[in-house]
Amino acid sequence: MVEVLERVAEAESALDTSIHPVLRRIYATRGVFQEGERRLELTDLLSPRLLKNSDRAAAMLADVMAADKHILVVGDFDADGATSCALFKLGLQAMGYASVDYLVPNRFEYGYGLTPEIVAVAATRNPDLIVTVDNGIASIDGVEAANAAGIDVLVTDHHLPGNALPAARCILNPNLPDCGFPSKALAGVGVVFYLLSALRAELRERGWFGSKQVPEPNMAQFLDLVALGTVADVVPLDQNNRRLVRHGINIIRSGRGRPGILALLEVAGRNPVTAVAGDLAFSAGPRLNAAGRLDDMSLGIACLLEENPSRARDMAMQLDGLNRDRRQIEQDMQEQAMAVLADLDIHASDQLGICLYDPAWHQGVIGILASRIKEKFHRPCIVFADSGGEEDGSKVIKGSARSIEGLHIRDVLDTLATRHPDLLQKFGGHAMAAGLAIRQDDFPAFASAFEEVLRKELDRESLLQTTWVDGELSPDCFSLAFASELREAGPWGQHFPEPLFQGEFAVINNRVVGEKHLKLTLQVPGDGPLIDAIAFNADADLLHRNLARIALAYRLDVNEFRGNLSPQLVVEQVLDYTAI
Repeated sequence: MVEVLERVAEAESALDTSIHPVLRRIYATRGVFQEGERRLELTDLLSPRLLKNSDRAAAMLADVMAADKHILVVGDFDADGATSCALFKLGLQAMGYASVDYLVPNRFEYGYGLTPEIVAVAATRNPDLIVTVDNGIASIDGVEAANAAGIDVLVTDHHLPGNALPAARCILNPNLPDCGFPSKALAGVGVVFYLLSALRAELRERGWFGSKQVPEPNMAQFLDLVALGTVADVVPLDQNNRRLVRHGINIIRSGRGRPGILALLEVAGRNPVTAVAGDLAFSAGPRLNAAGRLDDMSLGIACLLEENPSRARDMAMQLDGLNRDRRQIEQDMQEQAMAVLADLDIHASDQLGICLYDPAWHQGVIGILASRIKEKFHRPCIVFADSGGEEDGSKVIKGSARSIEGLHIRDVLDTLATRHPDLLQKFGGHAMAAGLAIRQDDFPAFASAFEEVLRKELDRESLLQTTWVDGELSPDCFSLAFASELREAGPWGQHFPEPLFQGEFAVINNRVVGEKHLKLTLQVPGDGPLIDAIAFNADADLLHRNLARIALAYRLDVNEFRGNLSPQLVVEQVLDYTAI
């Protein structure tokens, strides 16, 4: 079902009249009514003082630095965790402090977060303070183990807290129940950025920079890391996050970005000079994530920390190779999953959710598989794989959950755990994604309980997939100038979606490229121009047809080929077609 976003008239007089009328309407439907909201000035960033405990956390770090004690960062194994870890280390170094190291749990050995096992490993490095980044809010046992070992813990996280909090010396999380920070959508790397900003202010008051003869760092220099982690973690791009991402992208475009980020874009075939948020989301982010999915995120963090462009490129090439391996593993798993679901006939059944488990599946890739299944069937999905561990003599399997709009998946798991306290070993996450662990023997009971909760929490109308579009474009909009204006109007992303249009076109010719992509030349109606279009991973029954007419939901983008720029339609959905 395709629905058109309604126009919001207030923007007509609030935004600069030099902006294209279509773009003014697009801004309005996304809640942007004022020039300040559109321009996203860095001076309008929310203050660190608004983040609960930022002053305490900054003072705590400043005390540790003054005593020249050892800080150990414990990160997560995804892009948000990697950028958070790199940012913390680089930020402290820029402030003249070098006694900081990092430790990233291997997801296959230790699992997620600050576990007691990770604390035992950390203790061998004799830290005085453990700082968690992008994790820790659910690490009750791990923090207890650190406290028992005489190691202080500072938790920085953005995931939703449970009913109980870890007994850390300090917790920094915008989603704490009593935190009044206006943006609840900060990624883990955003929380670290705010912590470092507060620390800089604390050190300034203490005269640190003068006594150490260290220039006070400009925190904006690190926004490329913040942009990558924020976009890759698919957090909502509210106004504050859009400011962070916009200026991070500007740093990348200027050539002043981290050598590792520039290299990740280049090995993906993306031009850093013209980079947009989508390049971070779909090119740099997946390559960085591949390290944590298949191997060890230490390679990804090392790439982000590397100052030498040549060495950074070598690491980016290794990450690109891991990403190719990940794609092959994902494709094999997806084919197996789709075969199972074809037999179940999900669309025709009364089933609201999807739970799948295969002992041969790779636990580092189940999150991507869950996303693919959720997108295809528009149902909440949980995919499980073996964890390699045991609980009470039963094998433990790990699950990755993905949800649809209108269903808070972590709350679903919380409800399930309340009703069936023996089923879930642990869980955590947020509205659209979560992780969990159960005993293998409990999988059938868990799948049944999951369906039971969904029947109480999920409205069946939510299963009707709706594609929201920004209407149709007039022939004069199919130009390089307007496509460029749209491209520069972002950053686009989660909860601030890139403009999507619909239209019907005559097909001048179509051909298959790269075995599974459909390249088209289209005639814009109303004596409009010819324009190229690309449908990535097109349905097999469409690839080899001789098309005469096609109706699309599409994005208008700028294609760069051998230095030449041209407008191009990127097909998101084929609505209808006529073949000869």
